[in-house]
Amino acid sequence: MTEQMRAVRQDSLGGAEVLRVVETPLPEPGPIQIRVRVHAAGVNPTDWKMRETGYWHTPPFGQGWDVSGVVTAIAPGVSRFAVGDEVYGMPNFPTTPGAYADQVVAPAQHFSRKPAGLDHVRAAALPLAALTAWQSLVDAARLEAGQRVLIHAAAGGVGHLAVQIAKARGAHVIGTARAAKHALLRDLGADELVDHTAVDFAEVLDGVDVVLDGIGGDYLERSLRTLRPDGLYIGLTNPFAMTEVAEAARSHGRRGTTVMVAPDHAALEAITDLVEQGRVRPLVEATFPLEKVADAHALGEAGRTTGKIVLTLV
Repeated sequence: MTEQMRAVRQDSLGGAEVLRVVETPLPEPGPIQIRVRVHAAGVNPTDWKMRETGYWHTPPFGQGWDVSGVVTAIAPGVSRFAVGDEVYGMPNFPTTPGAYADQVVAPAQHFSRKPAGLDHVRAAALPLAALTAWQSLVDAARLEAGQRVLIHAAAGGVGHLAVQIAKARGAHVIGTARAAKHALLRDLGADELVDHTAVDFAEVLDGVDVVLDGIGGDYLERSLRTLRPDGLYIGLTNPFAMTEVAEAARSHGRRGTTVMVAPDHAALEAITDLVEQGRVRPLVEATFPLEKVADAHALGEAGRTTGKIVLTLV
C-alpha cells in the first residue's frame, strides 16, 4: 500500500472555505530533488491571492511555498544535503504550490540549511518574505551604506525583514506603519517612522534613494514624490506591471521596477548568516495547525498582521 500524507488542496477558486485537508500519496524525489518532512509552513499574501485567482494555475492544486523541516530522502545528483539535515526554503515557486503538506519534494537548490538556534516555526516565516526583501534591496537596488530607504508596511511580513536587511547593509531606514507598531520597528532598526494613518508620507518625506512598496495603488504616485532625482521605486504587489511602473517613474525623472521573488539558495544562505549573527529575526504573530488553514488565511487577509503567520505540522 502506498504511504499517505496530509496536504491542503482546493478544487475551485474562492474564499478560505475552498481549502481542505486531504490524504494524498507520499511523493518521491526525482533527480536533483530532495524530500522534506515539513515541520512548519509559512503563510503569505501570495497564497490567498492564488486561492482566489489561481494566477496561472487551474484547480485542483495545493497551497504554500514556505517550509522548514527535515530531509527524509535524496535523489541522484544531490550532494548538498543528507537525510536528517534541517533545512528551510521556498520549494517550487512559482510553479507548483505544495508547502501546506506533511512532506514536499523540490530541487535541492531551493533549500538552505536552517539557521542554527532558530526553531522550525520561525524558520518557516523567512524564505519567501526574506528573499523578496533581499532580491529587492540587494539585487535590484544594490542598496549601499548611507542610502535612505523607505519601506511601506514596515511591520508586515516582507516589511519587518526588509527593515532589518536594509539596516544590516548600513542604510538609513524609514518605515510607514501605525503608531502602535513604531516601538517594535525601532527595536528592529528603523531610524524614522511615519504613521500613515495620521499624515501623508509624501508630504513629510523627500530625498529618498529607494522605496520598497508592498501596498500599491496610489502609493506608487505618492512614493515617487519622495524619491530624489533618479531614485528607485520597487513595487511588489504586481510583478507583471513592470512596464507601467517604469513609465510612471520615468515621467517623474525617477526609476521604477517590480520584483517577483524566485528560489535562490545563495541569497537564502546569506540571510541565514544574518540570522545567526543576530542581525535579522523573524516575527511570528500566530500559528495554526494544518487543519485550521482557513483560519490562518482569514487572519492574514485582515491585513493587520505584524510579521508572519505559520502553520504547524509536527
